[in-house]
Amino acid sequence: MRVIVQRSKESSVSVNNKVIGSIKSGLVVLVGFTEGDNEKIIDKMVKKIVNLRIFDDDAGVMNKSILDVGGAILSISQFTLYANTKKGNRPSYVAALNGSEAIKLYELFNQKLREFLLVETGEFGAEMIVNITNDGPITIAMEEHE
Repeated sequence: MRVIVQRSKESSVSVNNKVIGSIKSGLVVLVGFTEGDNEKIIDKMVKKIVNLRIFDDDAGVMNKSILDVGGAILSISQFTLYANTKKGNRPSYVAALNGSEAIKLYELFNQKLREFLLVETGEFGAEMIVNITNDGPITIAMEEHE
């Protein structure tokens, strides 16, 4: 499981020119799945994301989590996180989990995040326009596997 976490001042996702998810202050989480990903891995990643101390405290030090600041998450499924660019100029996506399995893990991931805070989402498999106002900019790549 791979995620890109971006601290955000304001972000939204649109499908067919209609906004389907938006947040004010919080995190944009781009998430991709691969073979072998499971609920145990999702649990570890969710715990890491909601406790990640990348928000400023009163002294301007990144010492607070999204839970501490009361933010929200915009979760976007993104199979392209598993792009392999080692050969040629056209990325290979064979490491990305197939859609029928990935959607189940994506829904479980969002369900588990919602146990902690507000989560808005894109539409799995849709052509989306994601507008991210990256705060900082703070962008962190994370990966979990067994």
